[in-house]
Amino acid sequence: MSWVLAAFQRLSIQHQSVETPIPIKSLEGVEDHEASSTPRPWHITMASIALVSVPVFFQAPLVRAFPWVSLMLTLGWLGGAIALIQRKSTLEWGDLLLGFTWTWLAGSIYWGWLRWEPFLHLPIEAIGLPFALWGIRYQQHKIGHWFYIGSLLGTSVTDLYFYLVNLIPYWRQVMQVSPAEAQLILHQALLPMRTPWGYGCAVSLVGMLLVAGCIPLQSKHLHWRAFSGAVLSTLLVDGLFWVAAAIS
Repeated sequence: MSWVLAAFQRLSIQHQSVETPIPIKSLEGVEDHEASSTPRPWHITMASIALVSVPVFFQAPLVRAFPWVSLMLTLGWLGGAIALIQRKSTLEWGDLLLGFTWTWLAGSIYWGWLRWEPFLHLPIEAIGLPFALWGIRYQQHKIGHWFYIGSLLGTSVTDLYFYLVNLIPYWRQVMQVSPAEAQLILHQALLPMRTPWGYGCAVSLVGMLLVAGCIPLQSKHLHWRAFSGAVLSTLLVDGLFWVAAAIS
């Protein structure tokens, strides 16, 4: 993890240098350009939704077949984030990509080597939480860190549902069988989900995610929009998996 720490420190220094005050004379003719290059709040929201949703269907098969390839791609995402952060016009996008890098790293580690043990899921997914909290505390890369926290919140709520409805045994079975056999297990997992308790838990947790995801949409701050997109995308991904299990 030394390379992660070194890169994080480098990004913090670069972020501080970007915020260095500029002489008033040099601002002439620059404000319009910065306004046009700064992403709109809804751009960040949609990008956050995509960064949580799309990799689920790309990283999942990749990490199962080639876990080391998925893990090494983390360096590519980190390099892309550094390159974008170095430019004023793409600073916000690099910030967002930095947060995504943490989710990709955690996903590569867990789904590549530890997916048979559900109790390790959240601890691995939270691997970047200390860095995110530190960054938020010192106003560093807030867009990426809030995106990561939103993604982690969505993951935590999904896992909570698995525990409440007692789906953990099915989790273990699915991870140990072939895709063909997994379809039967997923069909069996729908039985406890279709009970009054299962429906009640689903409605309560979905409502909690909707509140947590929709309230930040009222803000124009980009970091809150990143958080909102990451949280709301959890509903999209979980809904797609539920539909897939139902029609299997």
